[in-house]
Amino acid sequence: MPKLHALERPKEDADPKAVACYGLWVQHPPLHPGQMLLRFVEGRPVSAVTTAFLAWGSNRLAAQGVTALILLWDNASWHISQEVRAWLRVHNQRVKRTGQGVRIVACRLPTKSPWLNPIEPKWVHGKRAVAEPDRLLSAADLEARVYTYYGCPPEAHLVMPKKVA
Repeated sequence: MPKLHALERPKEDADPKAVACYGLWVQHPPLHPGQMLLRFVEGRPVSAVTTAFLAWGSNRLAAQGVTALILLWDNASWHISQEVRAWLRVHNQRVKRTGQGVRIVACRLPTKSPWLNPIEPKWVHGKRAVAEPDRLLSAADLEARVYTYYGCPPEAHLVMPKKVA
């Protein structure tokens, strides 16, 4: 297996310093394939972007007739923040009150136990498939490869709030 090396970007490189990919692996009942929902953001994962991703993902799933989503989450700060927990509470209250939408139940995994999360093998295989060990990929190349690998249509980037950018 090729080893990845930390490569430095040229100073004049116009690509963002960081690009984060949010993903939701949705496992459907038997006889239906799972699906990956992906969105990118220029920057690092933060709570405000996480809630925007959850809103987008829940709307997508509601359009497919899904009524509940169980999230298996690690203890990343953008998963367990007060902002995210408050958003989930308000979102679920609205779904219950209106009878429309996808109820989201977040289940936190024990610390240092990524093997319990079904999305982790998907991420590992995806990273190996899209990486170039000896070449620095542009953000656009990386994004295109990720969407192609997971068979997802490209989506508009999530927006990083100005206060954390």
